[in-house]
Amino acid sequence: MKQPALVIGSYLSPYVRKVLAVLEFKGIPYQIDPIVPFFGNDAFTELNPARRIPVLIDGDNTVLDSSVIIEYLNEQYPEPPLLPTAAADRARARWLEEYADSVMGEVFIWRYYNQVVINRFVWGNSPDEAVLRQTAEQDLPQVFDFLESQLPETGAVLGALSTADIALASFFRNLQFARYPFDEARWPRTAAFVTRTLALPCFSALRPYEELCMRTAIPQHREALQDAGAPISAQSYGSERPRKGILSV
Repeated sequence: MKQPALVIGSYLSPYVRKVLAVLEFKGIPYQIDPIVPFFGNDAFTELNPARRIPVLIDGDNTVLDSSVIIEYLNEQYPEPPLLPTAAADRARARWLEEYADSVMGEVFIWRYYNQVVINRFVWGNSPDEAVLRQTAEQDLPQVFDFLESQLPETGAVLGALSTADIALASFFRNLQFARYPFDEARWPRTAAFVTRTLALPCFSALRPYEELCMRTAIPQHREALQDAGAPISAQSYGSERPRKGILSV
């Protein structure tokens, strides 16, 4: 009998959340080693020299990078599909996922969530108020304006749920963790899209574990999640102390 796939990475990472939501949607059995970013051990570095999460181990296959992992899952487990059939629509889904990973990742995560959450709880540093102010007043609204022009009033971006919807919604969850005061009246389409997408079963199944991680000290994540019934792996690639990888962030 095939072993469940193993996802290495925290429930709080939007990149990990993308992968977990796809696994949930497709009904693929999996376990998770819920290491927080920067807390990987030497064995983790051997798996991924960039020391980034998520990592997927599926049988003999080790797959790195959330978008590559999702592409692998779509090809290895094609049903139910998460990409449109038309080539142009598939290209748009992939581009929107890349927009989420690169632009929203930079603005939502490294300029905002990093300042409010990661700097404090991983490195013990205070936020840079100037960075927070510019991000909140200029950078985030630019992203919201773009999304407001692209997202539908109802339903999914390309008609049926796709990797684009999953990627875009995943990053908004971290703004919620950081308690960003999103203006629903100014960006109503975006607000409605995020609400209905995060309410889908593939996301709601993850919510209790995300919320548990937010209120639990990092060293206790694994034990607390196991006690709560999360599909925790027997083996861990985690370490007790954080250390940065070769990349700047």
